[in-house]
Amino acid sequence: MADKRDYYDVLGVSKGASGDEIKKAFRKMSKKYHPDLHPGDKDAEAKFKEVNEAYQVLSDDEKRQRYDQFGHAGVDGNAGFGGQGGFGGFDMGDLGDIFGDIFGGFGGGRQRRNGPKRGSDLSQYINLSFEEAAFGCKKKINITKNETCSDCGGIGAKKGTQPVTCSQCNGTGQVQQRRQTIFGFSSVITDCPTCRGKGKIIKEPCAACRGAGTVRKNKTVEVNIPAGIDNDQVMRISGAGNSGANGGPSGDLQLYIKVKPHELYRRDGFDVYVTFPITFVQAALGATLKVPTIHGVVEYDIPEGTQTGTRFKLRGKGVPILHSKGNGDEYVTVTVEVPKNLSAKQKELLREFDEDKNYTKKKSFMDKMKDVFN
Repeated sequence: MADKRDYYDVLGVSKGASGDEIKKAFRKMSKKYHPDLHPGDKDAEAKFKEVNEAYQVLSDDEKRQRYDQFGHAGVDGNAGFGGQGGFGGFDMGDLGDIFGDIFGGFGGGRQRRNGPKRGSDLSQYINLSFEEAAFGCKKKINITKNETCSDCGGIGAKKGTQPVTCSQCNGTGQVQQRRQTIFGFSSVITDCPTCRGKGKIIKEPCAACRGAGTVRKNKTVEVNIPAGIDNDQVMRISGAGNSGANGGPSGDLQLYIKVKPHELYRRDGFDVYVTFPITFVQAALGATLKVPTIHGVVEYDIPEGTQTGTRFKLRGKGVPILHSKGNGDEYVTVTVEVPKNLSAKQKELLREFDEDKNYTKKKSFMDKMKDVFN
């Protein structure tokens, strides 16, 4: 008993590990050391037994509590294998999951390869302008995909011929084998080696598809881009992927959206942000601005004394909301431009304005500017 390793170390988990973490570690370690994957390896078999013994204790709340308190002495006689070399209270449900991962499952639970099989998905990037993403559009894209062979109808056999049923598996695509494990003999389902799991044998392959049942073709697909789609979103076009096998449905086409940046606007969700420059005089005296939006130019009145960095909102002037009604908003940030290339007269007026002590004492800066430019 003194030579036994700590059960937590055996499974590679901490003492505070949850039940799910312990179970996950057990599955991993059991598959790693399973004797059927290491025939004749006594060391792997011993580690496999050690892993099961550790799991027996740590998966049982009562045993785990005794083990945490007293160590191996607290669970001696309760954990591990019975006196006859059996597994005593072992959770066969967990073991069945492990065998499913290793052997593909027992009995008829395995998917038959000669049954209908869905085609694989295709993926492609599509570039959109800012406006195309905001308001939606139609795009034609070229793809290369597997399509059902028109010459043979997808069966893979030459015209006028048919695949024949595999004599070894009788068309099931699978055969049952008996394997000896540490538990005794078990039935294992594997792919038929003669037909490679297809259930049929093609004696005369189709010349067009060479027996594959599908051919590669270039296709042009027209796609409706919905209004409001954004950068890095993914559109799924159902049934536009590769053709299925044995009568299975086609896969999908996944379009990864890439939106080009706009020179003027910045988008965040369905809201649009824009920086709008105004003159020194407009800021001081107030003005009616003609502000660009993605829906067209709108007028907006700013009050006198508007400061640089002031932000105002144009409700409903943002991007249409994807698959819904209404739009986001546009947020406009004004920046006051300092005048350049002033005339001598303008410079003199500004100096007089700056030196006017009465204005300095009694009026705000914008009030003084209003008087100067009126």
